[in-house]
Amino acid sequence: MQGVTQNDARRRIPRTDHLLALPAAREARTRLGDRAVHAMVRDLQEQSRRGDLRPEDVEPALLAALATPLATALRPVLNATGVVVHTNLGRAPLSAAAVEALIAAGGYVDLELDLATGTRSRRGIAARAALLAACPGAEEALIVNNGAAALVLATTALAAGREVVVSRGELIEIGSGFRLPDLIASTGARLREVGTTNRTHLRDYTDAIGPETGCVLKVHPSNFRVEGFTSSVPIGDLRPLADEHGVPLVVDVGSGLLTPDPLLPDEPAIADALAQGADVVTASGDKLLGGPQAGLVLGGAEVVGRMARHPLARAVRADKLALAALEATVRAGRSPVTQALHADADRLRARAERIAEAVGATVVPHDGRVGGGGAPGVPLPGWAVRLPETAAARLRTGSPAVLPRVHDGGCLLDLRCVPETDDGRLLDAVRVALGS
Repeated sequence: MQGVTQNDARRRIPRTDHLLALPAAREARTRLGDRAVHAMVRDLQEQSRRGDLRPEDVEPALLAALATPLATALRPVLNATGVVVHTNLGRAPLSAAAVEALIAAGGYVDLELDLATGTRSRRGIAARAALLAACPGAEEALIVNNGAAALVLATTALAAGREVVVSRGELIEIGSGFRLPDLIASTGARLREVGTTNRTHLRDYTDAIGPETGCVLKVHPSNFRVEGFTSSVPIGDLRPLADEHGVPLVVDVGSGLLTPDPLLPDEPAIADALAQGADVVTASGDKLLGGPQAGLVLGGAEVVGRMARHPLARAVRADKLALAALEATVRAGRSPVTQALHADADRLRARAERIAEAVGATVVPHDGRVGGGGAPGVPLPGWAVRLPETAAARLRTGSPAVLPRVHDGGCLLDLRCVPETDDGRLLDAVRVALGS
């Protein structure tokens, strides 16, 4: 080894073949593959060469790393922000049933095969059936890989080369600079904007619809509210107009609420949009539904069929893992998202007080949020443990990683989205962060 003297500590770094021969490493190589375990070994050896890790600590560090989940670089995080559908944390946490479904779908499955006849079958039959059972007002369902893909497919299949009539007040921008007008324009359709930012009337749609109209689109704004001197046209009022001109009425409800939730009275549900007259409704599967990333399409058999037959449908279709997890989520009917939204405030306070008492902290009122663009401005009353702001960075980089809310000079831990079974882990993380 060039530049290494006889007494150099780097000579004591365990050899690669020795580390790979450890029983735990052999087991991990079978489970995760040689490449992943070799990379871990090289990383620890390099840390030791740099002087960041003592040679005698390389083997224990490898064993400790092998004892934790290693199949992905993604780190599990305890969400203590109070934001239920947190996009930066992967949006909806999956239910135990959905996780079980993912494992079942990890191998060979009858994704497009009728086992009884041995012939090819339709993709995603079970997930489609679950959606139709949950939304009896829909004649047909289609599942794609995300909410934006559902809307792209709708405007492409129904209005490519033609006009999409939409209210100016519904041409929204969501996270990361993603703009609805840009999305629609990318499909080859032309936007026909009607009304104004704050007020759109039925006559605006009437004046705009003509021979070039491919579809009428109504979009739930999701992540903002316009208040004051406002006016919009309900789905039910647009239905006769769409019928008169023979154009489909497409409604994007955004957050994927299947049926109304009294907690979120202004959040549109897919079932309601269908009952009010939408030909097709699009939504996300990983928001209020509480499932995996997916785009939901429900509506009339003819319109959804046109979308399913379009060549783009192949490019945006959902994979077997998403289909399995979505089916399990819909059939279960109650997800971690639902549980967090409806968490009992008194129970949250009792849990927060136990943690606060253990570390000498205080408990303060704290409103959680739906997140993910759902129900903007709707508070979810609860409580939070207030710690010094300096604890935030230590919590984020600790084990387990904990994401708090930093607000008004404090580090706030809202337990709404933390499973009660993880309270002990959260307390341990807080103690480490506070140095107690």
